[in-house]
Amino acid sequence: MTNYDKLIDTLREVFMLDKAELDFGIYRIMNQKRKDIEQFLEKDLIPQVKQVLAESLSVDTHALQKELEDAIKAAQTLGAEPDSLPKVQQLKARLGQAGDLIGMENEVFSLLTNFFKRYFDNGDFISMRRYKKDVYAIPYEGEEVKLHWANADQYYIKTSEYFKTYRFKLNNSKTVAFELIEANTEQNNNKAQTDKERRFAIYIDKPFEELDGEFKIYFTYEPADKKVKQSDLLEEAFDKVKTQIPQEYTELLSLKPTEKNKQRTLLEKHLLDYTARNTFDYFIHKDLGSFLTRELDFYIKNEVLFIDDLNTRDEQEFLKQLSKIKTIKKIGEKIIAFLAQIENFQKKLWLKKKFVVETNYCITLDRVPKELYSEILGNHEQLQEWIKLFAIDEIKPEKADGLFPTTKVEFSVPLTLEFLKQNQFLVLDTVFFSSKFKWKLIGTIENFDSQCDGLLISSENFQALNFITRRYSEELDCVFTDPPYNTKSGDFTYKDNFKNSSWLSLMYDRTSLSRGLLNEKGVFLHHIDENEHSNASTLLTQIFGSENRFGDIIWKNSSKNDEAYVSMQHEYIIGAVKNSSINKGDFTERKEGLEEIYSAFEKFKKQFKNDWKAIHQAALDWYNTFPDSNPIRSSKHYSWMDEKGVYFAADISGPNYGQYVFDVYHPTTGVKVKMPGSGWRFPEETMRQRVKDKLVHFNDNANVVPNNKTYLKDTENQSLTSIKYKDGRVASKVLASLFNDKVFSNPKDFELTGRLLRSLNLSDLSVIDYFAGSGTTGHATINLNRDDKGSRKYILVEMGNYFDTVTKPRIQKVTYSKEWKDGRPVNRDGISQCFKYIRLESYEDTLNNLAIKQNDTQLKVLDANSTFKEGYMLNYMLDVEAQDSLLNLDWFVNPFDCYLNITRNNEMQPTKVDLVETFNYLIGIVIENYAAPKEGYIVVTGKTLDGDKILVVWRDCNQHDNASLNTFLEKSKYNPLDSEYDRIYVNGDNNVENLKVGDERWKVILIEEEFKNRMFENY
Repeated sequence: MTNYDKLIDTLREVFMLDKAELDFGIYRIMNQKRKDIEQFLEKDLIPQVKQVLAESLSVDTHALQKELEDAIKAAQTLGAEPDSLPKVQQLKARLGQAGDLIGMENEVFSLLTNFFKRYFDNGDFISMRRYKKDVYAIPYEGEEVKLHWANADQYYIKTSEYFKTYRFKLNNSKTVAFELIEANTEQNNNKAQTDKERRFAIYIDKPFEELDGEFKIYFTYEPADKKVKQSDLLEEAFDKVKTQIPQEYTELLSLKPTEKNKQRTLLEKHLLDYTARNTFDYFIHKDLGSFLTRELDFYIKNEVLFIDDLNTRDEQEFLKQLSKIKTIKKIGEKIIAFLAQIENFQKKLWLKKKFVVETNYCITLDRVPKELYSEILGNHEQLQEWIKLFAIDEIKPEKADGLFPTTKVEFSVPLTLEFLKQNQFLVLDTVFFSSKFKWKLIGTIENFDSQCDGLLISSENFQALNFITRRYSEELDCVFTDPPYNTKSGDFTYKDNFKNSSWLSLMYDRTSLSRGLLNEKGVFLHHIDENEHSNASTLLTQIFGSENRFGDIIWKNSSKNDEAYVSMQHEYIIGAVKNSSINKGDFTERKEGLEEIYSAFEKFKKQFKNDWKAIHQAALDWYNTFPDSNPIRSSKHYSWMDEKGVYFAADISGPNYGQYVFDVYHPTTGVKVKMPGSGWRFPEETMRQRVKDKLVHFNDNANVVPNNKTYLKDTENQSLTSIKYKDGRVASKVLASLFNDKVFSNPKDFELTGRLLRSLNLSDLSVIDYFAGSGTTGHATINLNRDDKGSRKYILVEMGNYFDTVTKPRIQKVTYSKEWKDGRPVNRDGISQCFKYIRLESYEDTLNNLAIKQNDTQLKVLDANSTFKEGYMLNYMLDVEAQDSLLNLDWFVNPFDCYLNITRNNEMQPTKVDLVETFNYLIGIVIENYAAPKEGYIVVTGKTLDGDKILVVWRDCNQHDNASLNTFLEKSKYNPLDSEYDRIYVNGDNNVENLKVGDERWKVILIEEEFKNRMFENY
C-alpha cells in the first residue's frame, strides 16, 4: 500500500466514509454527502499536493523533459556528445531534482497520515498534544493549581440513544436493525452491584422478526454475572439467528474476515461493532478547528522542521524543505477546515435548545375547578391510573373520605361527584384528557409559575440544563445531585479506559451550567464516594473557587462493607456556595434527640386538634415516660406553629400552660391587652423590646394574650457536619414499599435528603436535581412541605426509561399519601400539589430528523465557480443544507400542528412539538397566565427575570389572518401602544401597530425570528 493509499484510508475513516452501511445519526448525514466528500478528498484535494509542491519548487517536469529532448536532438544534429554539453548536464540535473517531487509527495502523504491518525480514535478526536515520544503537553496559563484531563475540551455526549437502535443497510438496500428491549441501563445507578456487570444478550422471548421491510434483531442489556463474557453472549446471539435469516438478508452470512478470524461473517462484524459502540463513551470537541490548527503547527515545528538539518547553502535543497512544510500546512489546513465543519455541526446540534415534545400537568383535585369534574367522572384511563397508583378500589364507599384503605371493591366509570369531592388529593394527570380540557384547567390557575410546585423534565441532563438556563438563571437556592459514582462496574469505559476522564467531562459541563442557576445565596451539594471524591472536590474548587468551598459532610452507610482491604463504610456530600461573602454554608439541624419530641407534638396536635390543654397534658404524660437521664428531660420549653401560622407553646415543666400574660398594646387594633389579676412576664422595657423584635406573637383577638415565640434555629439547632445514619439499604426498602417491587437499584434515602434540605433553613427553598433517578429529592421536598407547611419547589431531570415508571409515579404517590406499604397507601393524608412534566427532543432525535437539501440555484452556483465550491464544501455545506430541518419556518403558519420523529421506548414515531412551551423557556418567561380564549389562539402572559412584562400571542395563521388578529387584540384589550406590556410576541407576518422602546428595540417582535435567535444562542 502506497503512502497515498494510506492517507486516503485514514481520511476515509476520519470522515466516516468507511461506515457506508450504517444508517443512523451522523453516519446517515455523512452518507448523504458521500459522493461530494469522496470527490473532494480523492479528486480535488490530494492532487493539490503535487500542484503546491510544483508551484513552490517552480519545476515543470513536462517542460523540462521537452527542453532536454530538444537539447539532445540539437547536440546530435551538431554531431556532439549530448552528455558533454553543459546545457544537457544542467537540464538533467534539474530534471533529477524534479524527480524528487514524487519522493516529496510520498513524504507529505506519510506526514499527513501520521498527524491525523494520532488524534483520531474510533469516531472522536483525542486532545492530547504530543511534546515528544510518550510525552504530552497540557494547556497551562499560570494557574496556581490546574485540573486537567485527557478530554477536558470535549462535550461528553453519550446519552440514552446509544442503547436504542443500530441500523445498517445491505447491498440490496435491505435494512437490518438491532434494537433493545426492556433495557435496564441504570445510567444513573450510583453504586454498582459488585458481582454483576451489564451485558448485551439476545432477547430470548422474541429474538428477531421481519417488520415493515426491516429485519429486526432484539437484545436486552441487563446485569449478568461477571463470569459471563460478552463474546460468549454474542456467539449465542449469532447461533440463534444464523439459521433463521430470511432469503433477502442472506448477505449477513457473507464473509468479512479479519487477520485473527478468517471466517467472520458480516453479521458477526456488526454484532461486535454494536456492543463496542454501546460500551464506548462519545464526545464532541468544543473547538476542533483551533485545536488541530495549533497541533499542526506544533507538529511541523517539532517533527517536520528540523532547524539543524536545514541546508541554507544549497538553495534548491532549502527550497525543497520549505516546499514540503508549506504543502503540509496548506493541505492540512484544508482537511482541518472540513473536519472542523463536521465537528462544529455536531456541536451546533448538541448545543441547540431542544424542542419540547410533550407538556402535561399533574394537579390534585382540590385545585381543579368543580365545573371540570363532569369530564373527569367519565374518564376511564384516569380511573385506571388512580387504581394502579393509589389503590382507590380499596376504599369502601362509607369510608370515601379516604382515611383508611380497606377491602377491594368494584369501581367503574363514571365515578361519583361525591367521591371526587371527598378525595381531594387524587392526582389528576392531563395526559389522559383532551387538549381543550388541559387548556381550560391550566387557564384557571392565576400566577401559574408561583402556584406550580414542581417541574419534571424527561431529558438528558445537559440538554435540560441548557434548555432552562434563561428561565431559572440565578433563581435557585440549591443544586442537589447524586451522580454516577464511577465505580468498578464498567461505567465510563472510554476507548483508552480513561474512565476518570470521561466522568470529569460529564460532570464539568453540567456543574458549570447548574452553577449559573444558583442565586447569590445558593448552595451546591454533591453525593460521592471514594471513587471520585478527590476529582470531584478539585472540580468544584475549579468551578466555584476555593473561597466558596466548604467542608465535606460525611455520612455513615453501614451497608457499605464489602470493599477490599480497608472497609469504606461512609460516603461524602461535598459542596460549595455561590458567594461565600453572603452564605458561608452554615447548615444547621435540630439537636440530636429532639426530632422525637417534635414529631410527638405533631401527633398530639392531630389527635386533639384545638384542645391545647389536652395537648399539653398528653405532652407532659409522654415526657414523664422518660428517665431523668434521658437528654429529653434537659429541655423544658418547646413551641410549634399551627396551620394558620399561630405559635403555641408547651411548658412541659409545669401545669400552668398558656398562663403567661403581658400588658401591652395590640399592634393592629391598638387595644390594651391585659388579663385581670396578672402581672407582666418581664419588665416593661424588656417586654416592649421583645414586641419590637417580634419575639412574641399576637392573636387576632385583642383580648387573648400574646404567646412567647421560640425559634428552633435560635435555641435548638446544631451545626451539620457529619451524620450518623442508618443502614443505606433502608432507602431501597422505602422505594419497595411505594411500588411493592424493586423498581430501582440504590436510590438515595429521602430522609437523609430531607435533613440536608431542611438544614438550609428555607421554607421556600427551590432545588434542582439533574441526576434525579427514582425522584428522591422530589419526595423529600414534598414531605418537608407537608411537615412544616413550607412552599419549597423542586426540579427533577431524568433521562432513563424509568422516568415514566418510577420517577413521576413516585412524586404522584407521595403527593397522595405520606406512608405506604406493599405498594398501597397506609393513610391518605395527601398534600395539595401541582407539577408540570415535559419531555425534550434528544440529540439523537435531532440527528434523525435532519434532512440535507440542495436546491437548483445552489447547484448552479457551485458548478460555475470551483474556488467558491471548495470554500463552500469546507466551511458552510452542512449548515446551509440542513437549516430547514433544524427549524422549519413553515411550522409557524400553524404552530399547533407540528411534528418531529421522536424515539420513545425504542420506537420512532411522529410526535407533536409543543412550540408554545418551547418558546416560553427560550425567552425565560415567568408565566402568570395561560389562555386559549378562542379556537386557533393561545395567549401567554408573564414577566422575564429582569421584570419586563411579556405578552405572547400564538395563532393558526390559516384560520386567522392579520385583520382577524387585529380584531382579536382589540377585543381582548391588548393594545400594543400602551404600557401594559414591554414586549409583545406574535407569530406570522403581521401589521400589528408597533413602536420602538427605550433601547431601540421594536416592541412587537416576530416569534419565529426570536425563536431562531434563542434556539442557537449558545453556539
